[in-house]
Amino acid sequence: MKNRLKVLRAERDWSQAELGGHLGVSRQAVNAIETGKYDPSLPLAFRIARLFDLSIEEIFDDAEHDDGE
Repeated sequence: MKNRLKVLRAERDWSQAELGGHLGVSRQAVNAIETGKYDPSLPLAFRIARLFDLSIEEIFDDAEHDDGE
């Protein structure tokens, strides 16, 4: 799943480890989400959205629905 997490994190000058600390996950988990290797659980997606004061849809793009389905 595509997302804006890396950009949002960079805007705050946070490392992956710092973002992970805010979210209660590891740096590796942040990296996996940023690179699209791992989709966050719904509770984690909500924590990310609340942290950045955005909706989930403003952060994550479900590319599977871009083909007109």
